[in-house]
Amino acid sequence: MTKRGASDDELSAQVGDAGLVRHVFDQMPSILAAVEGPELRIVAATGLYRSWTGRPDVVGTLVRDAFAEVIGQQLFQVFERVYATGESESQRDFRLQFDLPETGEQAEFFVDFSVTPLAGTGEERTGVIVSVADVTERVRERQAAQQRASAAEQRYAQARDMIDSLQRELLPPGVPVLPRVQVAASYLLANAEDSAGGDWFDSLVLPDGRVALVVGDVVGHGVTASATMGQLRVLLHERLATEPDIAAALNGLNAAAHRLRGAQATTVCVVTLDPRTGALEYCTAGHPPPLVLSPSTGNGRYLVPSGAGPIGVGGEFTVATVMNDHIVEGEVVLLYTDGILERPGRELAQSTVELVQASADVAADRALRDDAASTAERVCTQTLELLVRITGHRDDITLLAGQLVPPAPEQVWTIEAVPESLPPFHQQLNEWLTSARITGDDGDALRQAAIELLTNSIEHAYVDSADANEVTVTAVVTDAGHARVQVTDQGRWRPPSPSDDRGLGLQLTEHLVDSLHVDHGERGTTATATLLLHQPARLLSTGDLPWLTPQRPAVRTGPLLVRDDPSAPGPRLRVEGAVDAATVSEVSRGVRTLGSTGMRSLTVDLSGVTHLASAGVAALHRLTALHHGNGSELRLYAPTGTNADMILTLVNVPHHTIDPDLAADQPRLG
Repeated sequence: MTKRGASDDELSAQVGDAGLVRHVFDQMPSILAAVEGPELRIVAATGLYRSWTGRPDVVGTLVRDAFAEVIGQQLFQVFERVYATGESESQRDFRLQFDLPETGEQAEFFVDFSVTPLAGTGEERTGVIVSVADVTERVRERQAAQQRASAAEQRYAQARDMIDSLQRELLPPGVPVLPRVQVAASYLLANAEDSAGGDWFDSLVLPDGRVALVVGDVVGHGVTASATMGQLRVLLHERLATEPDIAAALNGLNAAAHRLRGAQATTVCVVTLDPRTGALEYCTAGHPPPLVLSPSTGNGRYLVPSGAGPIGVGGEFTVATVMNDHIVEGEVVLLYTDGILERPGRELAQSTVELVQASADVAADRALRDDAASTAERVCTQTLELLVRITGHRDDITLLAGQLVPPAPEQVWTIEAVPESLPPFHQQLNEWLTSARITGDDGDALRQAAIELLTNSIEHAYVDSADANEVTVTAVVTDAGHARVQVTDQGRWRPPSPSDDRGLGLQLTEHLVDSLHVDHGERGTTATATLLLHQPARLLSTGDLPWLTPQRPAVRTGPLLVRDDPSAPGPRLRVEGAVDAATVSEVSRGVRTLGSTGMRSLTVDLSGVTHLASAGVAALHRLTALHHGNGSELRLYAPTGTNADMILTLVNVPHHTIDPDLAADQPRLG
């Protein structure tokens, strides 16, 4: 090591001839420079430094003059700190931009550099030494790899969304709503790259009144397995719908499997349940056997496997491969796929025991409390939660449950034909819909249709009669899974004459139900609306597991509230509750008062409206025209998915789906 303060002769003796040392320094394969003094003057630079920076005559210049374009890049501050403190500093992947004098172009580099103190002949610091390594290529390669990974992640996310969407399209959107059998289903996608799977479920009412429950599993994963699953599901559904014999239907599926790619070795479990007797017929074609759960005892039992092999492997389905059993009222039959058994860290025997224990506890309501869900729904969601939240899952999991329940009775109301009868009927109808387990969009549609038909009779049937008269409303869920609402009066038929503000009730009802039949004669009119019912199935991915899924809010049935909002930026009226023939005058009065009878613009917030009858639609038509005629605007606000949005969209009434008082440019429907 060279001693500080050594003479030139001593230095030459230690490190070699000065001329040779300068020559070696200049030839070093390092980007190296030395600067001196607080003004940071460059006093030495290797040849590679000079060529790399494009400045062959840089020695003797101040750093800030030689690289003026770098001043704002926080580089010179590092030199100054090291010179001032004597403590070395270094940086990695430091992005640096400077001009190349020969071309006039700005070059960008990534460098690793270190700055160390430079001592003079004494103890004092005279400057700093800067050592640079050009790592631009390394950083660019890493950035490119990151971009490729990001692009791959984006493609994966897009593919996953496509796969999830494909799976949801190929599976049935829901299960039937029946008077004697409560059906529920959950489907949890595998958390894997090729997450599309071959699991499927199905449920349908057979021509002889029995209910068929089906769960199947195609070998493999990916889009091919998913596409095969979709074809097999439809084939088996059609076979059972036209020929409700399990063996015959499976033989038909067996024959088709030889023509479908990837269909061989598909496992299927088919169960038929007679709602009147509780009799079960079933076949486990290579599939795990169903479970029977008893909520009253808290016990569960596996049915005996039928002994049949999977689809497409050469076996034939006969009477001998179809087994019989029986359940009583309240009991649940549960079908499932092997994804619930083949969970990480579990042997098959252990998983089999865990499944029957967990599902029996859920059926007996001694696991997690969920009063809003039926027993069948709890079994299909809580069983997933209890088992999967601990172990995770590798494969798709499908659960399909059917519970034998007492039939929902036919409901008959005799109602006085006056508008004041509508609010109490609305409450009674909601209670019946709940008891019949009709929820979601089906419940909204039936509620709207029944009110419209009743309102139509109240307003038109007895217009020429001075006596108080009655209307009879009948509601029932048929064994085939149809809801039928019938409204009968003894008045005189008056042909509808649609206009902007009248005759909308029958039009709305036709949009909302599958069929509407009006029979009228001298003794009165009967209007019958029919709707095929479905209960949505839980089609889930890991991101929306059932215990994280919010429940649908209950339908509010309180009194109508019409109030202004003094905190709004302008005149604003909020309407909450049912707007029908009995309450529409209150809404009209509120709009006219706050809008000064159409002279000033007004926002009407309909987000809290639970029922918007044709009488309300007609009133909004008239009020909108009133404001328009006076040069003002009546802004109707009905968020997407609300009852008011559904009805206003059906009848093409312009309205805002985003609050017009919160943003300037709003989507407007109509």
